[in-house]
Amino acid sequence: MTFDDAAILAELDALRAADAPTHGGRVLSYVYDAGMPQLDELAAEAARRMQAVNGLDPTTFTSVAALERDVLAFALETLGGAAGTVTSGGTESCLLAVKTARDLWRAGGGSGIGRIVAPVTAHAAFRKAAELFDLRFDGVPVDPATGTLDASAITARLGDDVALVVVSAPSYPFAAMDPIADVAAACAASGISCHVDACIGGWILPFWPDDVPEWTLRVPGVTSLSADLHKYGYAPKGVSVLLHATRDRQRAQYFATTDWPGYPVVNPTLLGSKSAGALAAAWAIIRALGTDGFRDLAARTAQATHALSAAIGGIEGLRVVGSPTGPLLAVATDEQAAPDRRVDPHHWSDAARAAGWMLQQQPGLVQGDGTRLPHTTHLTVTPVTDAAALVPDLVAAADAARGVPPVDAEQVRQTLPAQLPATLDADTAGALLQGMGLGGGGALPEQMAPFLALVEALPHPVVERLLVELLARAVEP
Repeated sequence: MTFDDAAILAELDALRAADAPTHGGRVLSYVYDAGMPQLDELAAEAARRMQAVNGLDPTTFTSVAALERDVLAFALETLGGAAGTVTSGGTESCLLAVKTARDLWRAGGGSGIGRIVAPVTAHAAFRKAAELFDLRFDGVPVDPATGTLDASAITARLGDDVALVVVSAPSYPFAAMDPIADVAAACAASGISCHVDACIGGWILPFWPDDVPEWTLRVPGVTSLSADLHKYGYAPKGVSVLLHATRDRQRAQYFATTDWPGYPVVNPTLLGSKSAGALAAAWAIIRALGTDGFRDLAARTAQATHALSAAIGGIEGLRVVGSPTGPLLAVATDEQAAPDRRVDPHHWSDAARAAGWMLQQQPGLVQGDGTRLPHTTHLTVTPVTDAAALVPDLVAAADAARGVPPVDAEQVRQTLPAQLPATLDADTAGALLQGMGLGGGGALPEQMAPFLALVEALPHPVVERLLVELLARAVEP
């Protein structure tokens, strides 16, 4: 068989040319660029060497066990704990943490529909886990002004039906550090599992130059912790670690069966057969950087974060939400400014996008207690974020958006039929998307502020169904 590899790769390059740039710091979400081309090449070559390996069976492919052992040794030394597993990403780490806690809760006498108690700012993966594992997600409101959690709001909800409590280090939406020590102590006193979701902070907070409250598995009462190597571990997607306080707890994570006529199946993760490429890349990066390398990258990231926070705090009409911990920022309208001097963060983000910067817009949310979390724009800062280049464009974007009122969500809602069907089939949902200019190939409009306003205006089940349809059609032939 012959094939034109150059033509095939040229076609792939043409497709990639339409993507957001993964290097250079122009995209302030989703990608984590260390700014070290040699490190990227090392990771790619390590993954290539493991391309044909099946991570399902480390007794057949013993290199898998050796690589995972080394990665976990570094993780446990850095983050505490007694045992762990390398997973395919943060969502799998979170799902496995929930499954383990649910199984241990049931083994301890728990029955019925158990609860996951967590702040509303906990990652959506825990809502997914509740749906998959027959639990109820019990979201605890946070302070609308700062995004911070009062420990007593969690402890007041503890009870025999709680399978797991989740806290974040830090939360993704607002970069707020949850009161981990206080919550974990209360969980320990009640015999309840406590998971720290450090998927985004786990590989940078240990090296952060500023003081950070205790948050690792060394905190009494913390029973498990997740940390993504494909974020500030600078590895390719997807690789994460899930660590446990004890060996016995980690063993409860496994699925094992000999109750079929094939080979014995023993899986520590949700996947069976799996690539070892991302594991090898993460291993190589840890070998290359070590503690000193991670600390140096964290220092660069902190310098850019502090510069951006100070600059945004000085822009009339905007405010940084709360007191962020680590390399994340959430930016909201400064309601203390005069109405004609306020800056809507979504208009601001759209204006920055026109200048070549991709910031992430976050919708507002009405919490269970009736308070409303503001709609914001999120920035994930990395070692290559160039504050000197970004700040002037952020100031210019604010000047362009200042005084422009937020998109009226109800006005956007009126572009849809007055009566929406109780259930939306694919054709109906597709027609609604096309009516909003969102039909072809999952393409989004250049101005995202109206789209985010629609997300806020519609009932959650309706907008979720429309978003499913949007993404489903993006990959349909």
